[in-house]
Amino acid sequence: MTAAATTNTATATVQTANAAAVLSKAVARAAERLGVSRALLARVLGVSPATITRLYAGDYQLEQHRKEWEFALLFVRLFRSLDSIVGEEGTARAWLNSDNKGLNGRPIELIGQTEGLVRVVHYLDASRGLV
Repeated sequence: MTAAATTNTATATVQTANAAAVLSKAVARAAERLGVSRALLARVLGVSPATITRLYAGDYQLEQHRKEWEFALLFVRLFRSLDSIVGEEGTARAWLNSDNKGLNGRPIELIGQTEGLVRVVHYLDASRGLV
């Protein structure tokens, strides 16, 4: 292996580790700001409650090659979309916990399942596009 190839491999490894750290912190902070319980976050990401405890403690980072990564990206996207629409945490929490006729349910209950999470994200993306 050449020196350039070794450097490229090392750089890619560092970038992956940095991305994992950033997304892991972002998903935990988004959940806290939205008032999403750790148990619900575990369901959203498809991991165990113990894994979420380790995530919050900084002892676990999401892995890019696992489904948890994709669910975390969707969850952070939900947070960012909702934040850009309402701009205030209290209003965002209220929206998540309110009945929504467009979604035919409460978003907080829908996001615990993959289909519901995707529907809520698409709904927010469409709503954000109208602004």
